[in-house]
Amino acid sequence: MSRKALILFLALGVIWGVPYLLIRIAVADYHPVIVAFGRAAIGALVLLPFALRGKDFMAGFRKPGWLILFTLAEISGPWFLIGFAETRVTSSLAGLIIALTPIIAAILGVVLSQERPGAGRLIGLGLGLAGVVALLGFDERPVELWPVLALAASALGYAVGPIIVARKLADADDGAVVVASLIVASVIYLPFVPAYWPARFPLDASLAVIALAVVCTALAFQLLFALIVEVGASRATVIAYLNPAVAVLLGVVVLDEPFSLALLVGFALIVAGSYFATARKSVEARSDGIRAAAE
Repeated sequence: MSRKALILFLALGVIWGVPYLLIRIAVADYHPVIVAFGRAAIGALVLLPFALRGKDFMAGFRKPGWLILFTLAEISGPWFLIGFAETRVTSSLAGLIIALTPIIAAILGVVLSQERPGAGRLIGLGLGLAGVVALLGFDERPVELWPVLALAASALGYAVGPIIVARKLADADDGAVVVASLIVASVIYLPFVPAYWPARFPLDASLAVIALAVVCTALAFQLLFALIVEVGASRATVIAYLNPAVAVLLGVVVLDEPFSLALLVGFALIVAGSYFATARKSVEARSDGIRAAAE
């Protein structure tokens, strides 16, 4: 791996682990709808000039039905649900449950291809489920059911989104699909914004929303494809194993969230499960890239 690729790898590892911290900060003062809308709208405005310089920006809108479905699965649903969950659970727990996405994607791949799962995927599934049990069943602090279900639904959405891109939106430019989906997400959120529009705009929460949009969405998108150019799509997806560690570390250090044995064991099992579940799986460059940039 070249020095440039290593820098991109480390930068993305940090950037993709940061959203859970920023969401936790933002939802302390803003409703999750406002946080999600701000992230989508600002992200779209930042990325739009890049998309307009691309080959065919309007290609992202040529299949509106599939674009809306992708947006609901990959952006609108998860961004709201994660925000809702983080009003009730720690950012560390949120990051670890979302880290189940590769395992869910591997299961969906087996179901859609109607192939028998190999030993690696079965081991990965078992380890991932054991990680969830460790997180939720052996911690001293009780965890509410609804936030966990919201996070699990978000992980499912993140797993379904790339399948939609790979099978139904593959003829469109990556940048066009991402910007189009951010625009659609903004429109979906818009009717709910007036009801939750804040009476004041605290600086820390406002900066968190801006950072989510500019750094964790727009900048991450640009860095991702630069990394893919350097090392290829399959090697670029290895970054997914670094994200949960960053999420846990930031939650403990910055937000003073508790670090328990259950959290440590759950983290180790989920990351190991993700590795085994995806070790022999072929990876689509553009679909994984779009998911990662959206997170």
